[in-house]
Amino acid sequence: MKRILIIAGHYGSGKTEYAVNLAVHAARTGSFGYKNTAVVDMDVVNPYFRSRERGGLLAGLGVKVYGSFYGGSVTAEIPELSAEVRAPLEDKDTFAIVDAGGNESGARILKQFAKYFTPEDAAMHIVVNASRPETRTVSGALRHIAAIESELGFRAEGLIGNTHLLRETTAADIQRGYGLCLAAGRAAGLPLVNICYPSGIVDGAGLAGIEAPLMPLDLYMRESWLDK
Repeated sequence: MKRILIIAGHYGSGKTEYAVNLAVHAARTGSFGYKNTAVVDMDVVNPYFRSRERGGLLAGLGVKVYGSFYGGSVTAEIPELSAEVRAPLEDKDTFAIVDAGGNESGARILKQFAKYFTPEDAAMHIVVNASRPETRTVSGALRHIAAIESELGFRAEGLIGNTHLLRETTAADIQRGYGLCLAAGRAAGLPLVNICYPSGIVDGAGLAGIEAPLMPLDLYMRESWLDK
């Protein structure tokens, strides 16, 4: 695992949920060999479902969240990042998970930090959700991947399959998304890093035949009242 991991993807792909789950996993299992784990919330485009909204949860695990100038206040938002976001990118002892904004417009924000995203230190993984209209076909997914890479000027190193329908997700949805990501990955020359499924909603036993690392995701970002 490279020290800086950029998690990019389209709006609604679940990239923030993945980033938070990965940070929790890293903190609990040893930060992939690094001394610290940090989440860098660079999504200043979309005001919903920000990783910094789970700053308390992550802080309890020793994970610091960097992002907006306004810190944890989601009601006082302007598209401005705190100067502190450079700290984890510069700290060689910190595994830094960068939660990028959605689509290529969100990736554009990262360009001002390009000097940190060297091939030696950084990798970008792109989240694909086959339930989203923009990426429900292989051609759509490939266009999306190419747009993010072109905007950032940085080649992705892997795909994360995160096909879901929130609490209505079934094993068949995960299998469908796996097939799409497998085809898109082959066409783009990208490996599948993880195939995700919602923990407690989809039984991992129903995902036989998936030849990629499976990752259960807890729904940290989805407030239960939204599903009432």
